[in-house]
Amino acid sequence: MKSQFFLLGVMVFKKIINALFEFGSNSSGLIGLKNEEVRLNWLKKTLNEIPVGNRILDAGAGELAQKKYCAHLKYISQDFAQYDGKGNNQGLQTQNWDNSKIDIVSDIISIPEPDASFDAIMCIEVFEHLSEPILAIKEFSRLLKKGGDLIITAPFCSLTHFAPYHFYSGFNKYFYEKHLTDNGFEIIEILPNGDYFDFLAQELRRLSSVANTYGGYTNQKVYKYINNLLPILKRMSVVGAESSELLCFGYHVRGKRI
Repeated sequence: MKSQFFLLGVMVFKKIINALFEFGSNSSGLIGLKNEEVRLNWLKKTLNEIPVGNRILDAGAGELAQKKYCAHLKYISQDFAQYDGKGNNQGLQTQNWDNSKIDIVSDIISIPEPDASFDAIMCIEVFEHLSEPILAIKEFSRLLKKGGDLIITAPFCSLTHFAPYHFYSGFNKYFYEKHLTDNGFEIIEILPNGDYFDFLAQELRRLSSVANTYGGYTNQKVYKYINNLLPILKRMSVVGAESSELLCFGYHVRGKRI
């Protein structure tokens, strides 16, 4: 037993030392850049586990970005179809947005489909845009068959985007543990995407654009400082991955209807 603890201690020590020696490195790698990639890889894997021919609802489907991952399923899209890409011209907007291919245009808390009519429901990066996300969970519970899959991703912390349809900055894992359980779901997994240092790196990379947009500030010295900080954050992330409990990009959630 003592030898096992000793080996574990050596491994942790080496990890920390290696990270410290690399603080001065110019290589920032992909720190702060893998938010979407990690999310999509998890989503594709999860969707591939749903049996062929199952009926799936893409709730808040927008431009149907997830449809290409559902070729083996009977895909139905839903959206309120009111966002036009420009919103109120505040915060981050897409400028262009095409809702024309949505199957069901409705409020997400009142979808005109029978009880237990879907084998699976996914709601991807939508919850922050819902004024009543708990009521959406209740509606998903009504629509899913027993044993059906609920797949959710949403940010833990987000900048204002798609305004005026941005009601929450994000959701902690405790939101899902409370409200999914209360509404007839067994939680299969809740996985953090990234960690505290990843999130800081993401926002550092965005800093120049935000500073220019809101302050007209383009000081090259600031960019130099940012580039020097990124490799430090990369190494801190390697050592302190448990920092996801403090902050991360968001959670990937899968539940089963009981």
